[in-house]
Amino acid sequence: MKKILVILFIIPLISFAQTSTETMIKKGMDTTKYIPLGLQVGDMAPIIVGRSLNGEHINSGEILKEKNIVLIFYRGEWCPICSRYLSNLNDSLKYIVDENAEIFVVGPETFENATKTIKKTKGDFILIPDTLFQIEKDYDVMFNVTKKYQGKIKTFLRTDIAKNNNQEEATLPVPATYIIGQDGLIKWRHFNYNYSERATIKEIIDNLK
Repeated sequence: MKKILVILFIIPLISFAQTSTETMIKKGMDTTKYIPLGLQVGDMAPIIVGRSLNGEHINSGEILKEKNIVLIFYRGEWCPICSRYLSNLNDSLKYIVDENAEIFVVGPETFENATKTIKKTKGDFILIPDTLFQIEKDYDVMFNVTKKYQGKIKTFLRTDIAKNNNQEEATLPVPATYIIGQDGLIKWRHFNYNYSERATIKEIIDNLK
């Protein structure tokens, strides 16, 4: 009887693992290399230091003295899902800001390509081009892209991911969202390998309250 119960418990876990791996591969993640898990709720959020697209020096430690931070990762100006999401985010920016929060949008592309992102989305948020991938590494969202997916993006979106990021190797972030409280701890996160699934504005606002 115990053996049967153990088997019944293990089968769903195996099925879930297979489904998760299939999703990762389908969405372009090279599962033979490092697989990011993202920081967890309750973790101390690494300090974000960088330069925004507008040339402003950013230090999250200073901002957290007065506000919470909503940190959103995106993949690039070539990604239509990212552009739609950031456009919708921009339309609802006031509702997030009214909850005493600052929005950081972080991507791996160059300043030149990040400028295209702002133009496409008409973004009024703080966009930080993470050209050295430091923020993506600190928040454990970065992964290597499969050759097959790179080919797909070249064919359908006419973009070389590595060149778009001015890198030799194609890497992307999981388009995760973190809410960082004024105490410096991560109080909520949305982390999904399926880049079509993003944090909703309602989820962000509800978890800022």
